[in-house]
Amino acid sequence: MADVIRVPNAKIALSTASVYPERTPDAFELAARLGYDGVEIMVGADPVSQDIDVIERLSEHYQVPVLAIHAPCLLVTQRVWGRDPWAKLVKAQKAAERLGASTVVVHPPFRWQRDYAREFETGLARMRDETDITFAVENMFPLRARGNDVVPYSPDWNPTDYDFPHVTLDLSHTAVSGSDAMEMATKLGDRLAHVHLADGLGVTNKDEHLVPGRGNQPCAPLLERLAGSGYDGLVVLEVNTRKASSRTERIDDLAEGLAFARLHLAATR
Repeated sequence: MADVIRVPNAKIALSTASVYPERTPDAFELAARLGYDGVEIMVGADPVSQDIDVIERLSEHYQVPVLAIHAPCLLVTQRVWGRDPWAKLVKAQKAAERLGASTVVVHPPFRWQRDYAREFETGLARMRDETDITFAVENMFPLRARGNDVVPYSPDWNPTDYDFPHVTLDLSHTAVSGSDAMEMATKLGDRLAHVHLADGLGVTNKDEHLVPGRGNQPCAPLLERLAGSGYDGLVVLEVNTRKASSRTERIDDLAEGLAFARLHLAATR
């Protein structure tokens, strides 16, 4: 009997961060042109990424759905949508509900956000009781200073050992932290709700976000395992194309990433 290719229900989205230094509207245009299933909005410094009215119009114009919202959790976005981290999450939740997105990606709190960090697990649990939106806590990585690891997150950079029902697995971050991505996926089991597909070499403390296949992370084996398990979460291409020599090269990188995901997000049986 010939092998049967089984493709899971998982959708492949383009992170709007993947087109930087182009902007959010360009991400919608390229997602439509290349055939992505939708986009993940990285809420950041680009004013359009913060404006839900404009995003809604872009989604309708390009016929590209918004599948996830990445809350503004980075150091460089501490003032985006205000300075209260809970207010940011509520706004991300409301944006997801309005736009029809299923998931909000959130980072663990910084250690200096003491009140937020102390209430993070219980606060997320409370929010889950109030909405159908999935809050997927992303794995991060320690920083290295003078040969020592410094962990700026609380309770930790690695959410797998904590009671988070939904987790985002980022394969560029596993490269930086020196983690075994396949082992993390196994440990997470059904809690793995969201994947940031990228690659990395892990030889420095730099978060590289390479096009999958250009680093040493198990991007292909992970996708193939997800396909075999019937994974129905999102796979989001979150790569760094800022060094692309031209728009054509950027588009080629994004097309390559999508082709990689489609090729490996299938299981033979």
